[in-house]
Amino acid sequence: MSETTTTAGTGQLTQPTPAGRVDWHVTLPRVVASEWAKLWSLRSTPLVMAAMLAMAAFGAIIGHNTRHPAGLAPEDLVASGPLQGYYLGQLLIGSLGVLVVSGEYSTGMVRATFAAVPRRLPVLLAKVIVFTAVVACAMVAASVAAFFIAQAFLSGYRPTYALSEPDVLRVVVGTGVYLTLIGLLGGAIGWIVRSTPGALVTLFAVILVLPVLLLLFHGTRADHASAWLPTGAGAAFSTSLHTPGELAPWTGLAVMVTWVAAAYAVAAFLLRRRDA
Repeated sequence: MSETTTTAGTGQLTQPTPAGRVDWHVTLPRVVASEWAKLWSLRSTPLVMAAMLAMAAFGAIIGHNTRHPAGLAPEDLVASGPLQGYYLGQLLIGSLGVLVVSGEYSTGMVRATFAAVPRRLPVLLAKVIVFTAVVACAMVAASVAAFFIAQAFLSGYRPTYALSEPDVLRVVVGTGVYLTLIGLLGGAIGWIVRSTPGALVTLFAVILVLPVLLLLFHGTRADHASAWLPTGAGAAFSTSLHTPGELAPWTGLAVMVTWVAAAYAVAAFLLRRRDA
């Protein structure tokens, strides 16, 4: 139903307004609020909690198993040793990044989203803002928790580390930052591929398969190429033990951010070019 009203003083008729309709301007804060609600309605969002618990559990297990330094590998003795749970965490958070995007394509909800936000790019930006805020807070907290849990197990058995020591804070926080960037990379791949199975395969190929394939090619060039991959660059920033040919920590972070930014540039270009 609609009503036609007369403007006071002019006698002119206004356009009919459908009953029950509320007209809102599309703004970025409103799109962000919508994406926030959608993120927490996803059944896959508990992957964040699973990753947090996995990081804490691995911190406890590694701390318990490395109390006696005899015979341990070098990577188990450094400050980043208890944070090796990020190997599993990157799979969970990367998958969540994919599902946050590809889930809308698989259900067809993306058409309704783009009908409400025809310009499309604010949707991409809002997803990035919401995902970064939630995952960064969760993963940094999980990394800090894993570190302190491990130090509690190690106390009294061998020297422990404190966040105030050189590079320790960078490693602990950097692990959470690395996982957040992997999740964002998964989101960008989700925008590009738009299929959940295809995007997951692509993500796992980038973070798991390519580094392993490069290990098959012995030599300086293969080592340098591996260092510039997302996982190699992220490891340079988030681990204490550095190997020959590895990037410097802050260079690694810059390379990792560049990978994510380039992936989103491609995603934004395709988003404007392709139909929903």
